[in-house]
Amino acid sequence: MQDKMVRIGVFYDGNYFLHVSNFYNYDHPRKKRVSISGLHEFIRNQIAEEERTDVRLCQIVDAHYFRGRLNAQEAAQRGDTLYWDRVFDDILMSVGVTTHYLPVKSIFGRREEKGIDVWLALEAYEQAFYKRFDVIVLIASDGDYVPLVRKLNTIGTRVMVLSWDFEYTTEAGKRMITRTSQDLLEEVSYPVAMHEIIDNRLKRNDPLINNIFVQTESRKQPIIVEEIDEDTKISEVLSLKNGFGFIKYPNNNLFFHYSSVVDSDFNDLKEGDRVSFVVGKNDEGQNIATNVKVLEPSDDVPVDEEEYL
Repeated sequence: MQDKMVRIGVFYDGNYFLHVSNFYNYDHPRKKRVSISGLHEFIRNQIAEEERTDVRLCQIVDAHYFRGRLNAQEAAQRGDTLYWDRVFDDILMSVGVTTHYLPVKSIFGRREEKGIDVWLALEAYEQAFYKRFDVIVLIASDGDYVPLVRKLNTIGTRVMVLSWDFEYTTEAGKRMITRTSQDLLEEVSYPVAMHEIIDNRLKRNDPLINNIFVQTESRKQPIIVEEIDEDTKISEVLSLKNGFGFIKYPNNNLFFHYSSVVDSDFNDLKEGDRVSFVVGKNDEGQNIATNVKVLEPSDDVPVDEEEYL
């Protein structure tokens, strides 16, 4: 058993990691997202096993996350995307992961990441060369990283790849398969089949495996909007300010002005009140609530109900 420090660098293909995390959160029986801190602890233990050394000597000294990102204007049109991006940035920052973003580009009407894999490869090689990593961990699946692995091998840096193979069904009902490049797996020093480890029934109660997933995750409650007719909706007052408020509505809650309240006084409204309203537009073309009316219990009889996440 060796007794010298094993210096570890971790490099995330962010789009791939998000894809994996979404699978475990929405399609896998665990119904939980992957925890960055839990994954790092697993990595340290896995490398200690592979290197035949004490886990205390295996330390992640650098971690980097690469991903394409929508610009602010596009993200603002996708509900609370900006908010959740910021939440995830805070998580990455709290565990010492450096973020690297490039703008997502539209090519023939499709949004695509361009240059992320090249940037990751260049950064990984440069960091390994100057910081003398003993092991680099790639959280990626693309065979395009094979040249990077070969270059890392020339400077004596061993490479571990965390791979996930899984199937899932899209919203359109299409069956999709995610596989890690076999060429990549054959090139690295330590290929780790994460899907097999996670689904191994013998490790069901292993704290190290369970901690790969977020243990306490705040999940957004569904917003239920009912319909009286084609134009009139029913929901709840989310919050009230000085002369205006917001009504729960997907994907962005609806603003309403005190002058839009009918048959009652704005000052009599309370948060949680059920109200009927009509979705209108303000001068900037944004959705707002108009004709806001407080519902009495006898009025609260929905014709139809639709649930949004």
